[in-house]
Amino acid sequence: MRQDTIKVFYTFDRWSKLQAYREKTAKIMTVLEKFNLQTVVHGSIARGDVTKSSDIDIFVVDPPSSFQIETALEVASIKVANRFVVQATPLYAMKAYIELDEKTTISFPLMRMRKVEREFYKFSGEVTLAQLKQNLRVKGVDKRLMLIKPTKTGHEEISIIGNENQTAKILDISVETVLDRTHALRRRDAVGRTGTFIKRELQPNENFEMILKELSDANPAVRRRIKSSA
Repeated sequence: MRQDTIKVFYTFDRWSKLQAYREKTAKIMTVLEKFNLQTVVHGSIARGDVTKSSDIDIFVVDPPSSFQIETALEVASIKVANRFVVQATPLYAMKAYIELDEKTTISFPLMRMRKVEREFYKFSGEVTLAQLKQNLRVKGVDKRLMLIKPTKTGHEEISIIGNENQTAKILDISVETVLDRTHALRRRDAVGRTGTFIKRELQPNENFEMILKELSDANPAVRRRIKSSA
């Protein structure tokens, strides 16, 4: 069945909002990259289709330690609101989340991610700091399962349902990733958000590696996931 492409034209206010979001994102990514941390921002900030409900989601690709990230933020006097360890399911890598405010989060893996997990960021659209500074917007899929294609006047969007193979080619990711994300987002629409396998808030005197060891010692599923990523 033929899918119709929808053209979306941005107002001046929407362009201004995008610029403000991207400027804030670039400042945080610059702080991290000064400490030799490779970062990307993913989602609507990367695609450009920001709204008033958009979040800033910065991902540190392969950090040597959480200490380096937290030191970078401390040196730049960036305050941290909350810190969490999250594992969505026993099959997914455990990740660290540092919330700077209610709309800004830095995340990074605490164990090696599978290909489908790393490609999630490309699925939603991701850009590096250099690309952000070049004002580049990229293609990606939003939570409605609409493929967003940036244009000079805004963006075009088309449903990926029934177009999973083509979407994988456009985004240069595996079909497995597209199907995995499509299933997860459609399930969320059908039954709402379900609980995560593990979510643990850190206290001020705790660090991420400490909590990872604690959870690994107590939970066989966590130990198996760590071993599978070795």
